Amino acid sequence: MGMSVTIAAADEQDAEHILKLQYLCYQSEAELYGDYSIEPLTQSLDDLKAEIARGHALVARLGGEVVASVRGEIDDTGTARIAKLIVHPRMRRHGLGGRLLDAIEQHFAADPAAKRYQLFTGHRSEGNLRLYRKRGYEAVATREVGPRLTLVTLEKAA
Repeated sequence: MGMSVTIAAADEQDAEHILKLQYLCYQSEAELYGDYSIEPLTQSLDDLKAEIARGHALVARLGGEVVASVRGEIDDTGTARIAKLIVHPRMRRHGLGGRLLDAIEQHFAADPAAKRYQLFTGHRSEGNLRLYRKRGYEAVATREVGPRLTLVTLEKAA
């Protein structure tokens, strides 16, 4: 009998698991862009704990294992900045990323300060772009951050 994936708020105790998963998940992005110095691969545990404390983070668990995560926070302009949507490579292509994105949007929708959702990804990250567009996000800006990477910022109304 298979286990089902559950989604819940993350806390400080989840930080180490999230960081390890983040490191695993961003290997493919680093390879795609030829840059292993990207922030998700260099983020410290203390920085991640601070990020969780000041915003909101979710984890998806299969049994006791953290297999996916997303986090974000609302800034003073009412923008819910969603970041680091990660899914364990063996769990991809089963709708888990979409479920997490929906869940964090629902969390921020309950905050009257939230006016829009915003996230970004690399220009070659076709799977990410496809997911975000499918969920109603539209590209609003691009920013070249290096010779191989342009970040695409996408957003939609809350």
